[in-house]
Amino acid sequence: MQSLWVATRKGLFSLSADDNWRIDTPSFLGDPVVAVLDDGRDGAVYASLNLGHFGAKLQRSTDRGKTWEEVAVPSYADVSAVPRPPDADASQPPPEPPTLKLLWTLEAGGADQPGRLWAGTLPGGLFRSDDGGRHWALVQSLWDLPEHGHWFGGGYDWPGIHSICVDPRNSAHLTVGVSCGGAWGSEDDGATWGGRARGMFAEFMPPERRDDPAIQDPHRVAMCRDHPDVMWTQHHNGIFRTTNGGQHWDHVAAARPSGFGFAVAAHPNDPETAWFVPAIKDERRVPVDGRLVVSRTRDGGQSFDVFDRGLPSPSFDLIYRHGLDVDRTGTRLAMGSTTGGLWLSEDGGESWRTLSAHLPPIYAVRFSA
Repeated sequence: MQSLWVATRKGLFSLSADDNWRIDTPSFLGDPVVAVLDDGRDGAVYASLNLGHFGAKLQRSTDRGKTWEEVAVPSYADVSAVPRPPDADASQPPPEPPTLKLLWTLEAGGADQPGRLWAGTLPGGLFRSDDGGRHWALVQSLWDLPEHGHWFGGGYDWPGIHSICVDPRNSAHLTVGVSCGGAWGSEDDGATWGGRARGMFAEFMPPERRDDPAIQDPHRVAMCRDHPDVMWTQHHNGIFRTTNGGQHWDHVAAARPSGFGFAVAAHPNDPETAWFVPAIKDERRVPVDGRLVVSRTRDGGQSFDVFDRGLPSPSFDLIYRHGLDVDRTGTRLAMGSTTGGLWLSEDGGESWRTLSAHLPPIYAVRFSA
């Protein structure tokens, strides 16, 4: 049975293919759920909550959401502030000691790593658990990178890790995406890291820093499951694609009707295919011409088809970074918006049907593994 999880500002909703995608009774009704992980290795489900005054919380279910237990969250209690870069303005105050602002994304480790979870957080820390979230440890090697001092916030006041890609061929190979801090890769299970943002460019920076890998703003990074050297990113300044594991990214200039957006979904077994949700950037952040569409390339970004069948128009819905997902078949997609619209496509994004138009604002949608 395939499940779809929908994380919203007012709870976590679950839907099932066997139940014709009917929305079930929500968990955590009234609470903001910002991320969800359905761990295909053991069937556990994890939900990240952001409770404001009470902070970030992490819940785990072993019965598909019928009951939940609270587990630990990553902690910065013993973590030192990021060192000031050598070229920093000495008149600025020193960095403050870090505290957990948001548990932004969760990913499972490899099939050979039972219990392994990865968590991306604001203010820019990557954490690892080897016991299903009961204990967490900061990946100190990434935190201590000299370039980390140049990272900064995009939509938030702090940099944040929003994308974690685990290579299915080798669980020790990792790629993470940071807003605004570029992309970083490890080939030794996080012991050491190298830059993975060469080829990206940031037009929001002064010309001399446009190509600096350490300040790029990839909004989302997605890996092709069966061809993991191929990754796509929806960046603040366009769409980029790599075919060599992030060693170099190529700008996808053919994107239409816009190269800006937040969400990207990579086809699980076709390295030439990916989906995006175009928008107008910066102050507006709404669909182009008030028309919600999904764009798809099937030739590695050389051309794009644009689909709107079943989607509302005029529309001012925005799709967040984690608001678009594709299932393991590569034909079924789900999409959720900031205004509570939830849509499903079963033909590769060419047509959509509305599952609900009245949910709370949607932060993330995710199919079961």
